[in-house]
Formats: sequence, C-alpha cells, structure tokens
Amino acid sequence: MNTATQIALVTGANKGLGLEIARQLGRLGYTILLGARDEARGAEAAKRLQAEGLQVHAIQIDMHNPETFTQAHDRIASEFGHLDCLVNNAGFAADWIYNATNVPIAMLRDTFDANFFGLVELTQILLPLIAKSPAGRIVNQSSVLGSLTLHCAPDGGLDDAKAVAYNSSKTALNAFTVHLAHALKDTPIKVNAAHPGSVKTDANPEGPMSVEEGARTAVRLATLPADGPTGGFFHGDQSLPW
Repeated sequence: MNTATQIALVTGANKGLGLEIARQLGRLGYTILLGARDEARGAEAAKRLQAEGLQVHAIQIDMHNPETFTQAHDRIASEFGHLDCLVNNAGFAADWIYNATNVPIAMLRDTFDANFFGLVELTQILLPLIAKSPAGRIVNQSSVLGSLTLHCAPDGGLDDAKAVAYNSSKTALNAFTVHLAHALKDTPIKVNAAHPGSVKTDANPEGPMSVEEGARTAVRLATLPADGPTGGFFHGDQSLPW
C-alpha cells in the first residue's frame, strides 16, 4: 500500500477527453488509474501513456455495471489505501435527433443510468477512499447543455441543442454536484462540475477546441488549492450559470 503517492481515477479515459485529462494529471505527478469500460482498450490506452513515462494503471469501470465499481474500490483500497482525485468523465450521448416530445423512454433511462445514476453510485462507493486523502477532489464532467438558465434565456445560444436525454442528465449531475459539495462542506473534499467546451472528439467531430484545451478545466478543478472553490460550475476559471 502506498499512502504517499497522489492517486487520480479518471473514468472514460481510454480515448478523447478522458485520455487527455489522464495524460495532463500524469504529467503533474499523479499516479493515474485509467478507467475504461472495455478492459483491452483500457490496457492499450494505459500502455500509450506509460510509453510517455507516466505512472498509469488500467482499471475497469463500466458505468452500466456497478459490480465494476465495487471491484475498483477494493483494488484501490488494497493497492493504494486512498484516492486523491476522482474525475467522473465517462458519459453517454445518443439522442441528438430527438426532443422532449419524442425521446424514447429507453434511451432516456439508458442515458441517466450512465450519466447520473451510475456516476452517483460510483462516487458514493469511492467516497470513503477519497475521505482518506488530505485534499480530496471530485470533478464531475458536465456540459453547458445542462444549464437551465441558458436554455431558458432567449439569447442563451442553446436553441439548436435540445437533446433532452443528454441535457437533462447533465442538469441532474449539476444538482448532485451542488448537494454533494454541501454535504462535504466541513471536510477538505472539494466537488465541482466542469464544462470542457465544444471539443473535437468522436462524439463531436466538428468541435472547434482541441482535447488539450478541453481537458484543462477538469485538470484545474482536480488540482485546486485548499482555498479553491467547491460546489461550482466552471469552464476554465469562468463560473457558468446553473
């Protein structure tokens, strides 16, 4: 068991934003637990970062399979004894052609299972390990599309982005962020939500931002100093409206 090393778990980290968040945290000296649904893809991604000289271990985290949450807890407890940072990056989006009048209920449930219910359960299971860190950090990868304020504003810029399953799952995630931060307000743990920006990924091939840029908000929130914020919603160092 190593209690001196700073340990960060990044879910959904075998590619895209998650992989880059893991890379940037690894370059800051963290030992990275690279969470991936598919064990083989996770192991391959870990090898890529290891080749860059980073301390990285693949770990299976399937947001639709809570058994992997308990297995991850037990492995982290056994090998490291604590967890300094949890970046809840894994997410699911598949409803861009639907709106609130016709979104399939099965798709709504599937999206919430991955983006909200699974995330809450994983966080709760790992929280005792985060509590053992002198400065635990929880980062929930959200989206500006979860902002009810901007969706309601005539000039909010989101009139063409009304995918209700994905958007509402991120709204729920924002609410969880606020409530968890309040529940932990008397501890050293800080909980914040991140909007990475419109990043060019497999799910968003037209995004104007690079993954390097998009990862920076989560990395900043994962490494906040003791006087940093908690219970906030950020893009870079800018606060976003709920």
